[in-house]
Amino acid sequence: MTLSSLVVSRDWQEVSVLECILGGLHMDVAVESEPQKALTRLAKSKVDALIVDRDLNGTPQFFRDLHRQASRSGAVPLVIMGGSQKKLDMEATGAVFAFDKPISVEQAVRTLSAARNMILDGRLRYHRAGLDVPVTLTSRNQKRVAGQLINLSQGGLQLRLDEEFDAGSTSSVSFELPGAASRVKAQVEMAWSDSRGNIGVRFVKMSPRVKESLRLWLAQQYFAN
Repeated sequence: MTLSSLVVSRDWQEVSVLECILGGLHMDVAVESEPQKALTRLAKSKVDALIVDRDLNGTPQFFRDLHRQASRSGAVPLVIMGGSQKKLDMEATGAVFAFDKPISVEQAVRTLSAARNMILDGRLRYHRAGLDVPVTLTSRNQKRVAGQLINLSQGGLQLRLDEEFDAGSTSSVSFELPGAASRVKAQVEMAWSDSRGNIGVRFVKMSPRVKESLRLWLAQQYFAN
């Protein structure tokens, strides 16, 4: 799945630079030269990253309307500062990131990469990948119960156990991710269970290396869909 961006600007030279950078970051790019048309587009479809040229006439009203527009939820405004703008009120615009014009490619790549990572982290926080691999739960008294992993997110997993298990004694989980170099091992706690043997567990603690490996694996599955 590709992330989307909307550039609101009439500065076509700068727009062409942004299109190249965003394309390199695997983000679709749409361009609107009129702030009102951009608002209409945002009302009809979700945009992951919003890039606004602050030198464009009508941007103060655009930012006010943007705050009131419910469909803005989830977008990350990025403000391009014009050469005449010495100071940018980030809080007033709702911007999360900013960079200057004329665009420095190095600065823009750094800023847009950070924005993309922020967007992706937000998406992946709630993304669940379906799986069908063996999983092992280990209790605090070292009793092991085998099961089957059903789905997985950054926060935890759902699985089906082969036998009854004391929900209050869950201590750790271990399983392999298809294509990953190492096993996922983490401390967990029970979140819920049902009468069919399905349970949900939350990750409580895992090593930074395992956490990053899980994040990257989920990102690969997300973009493969």
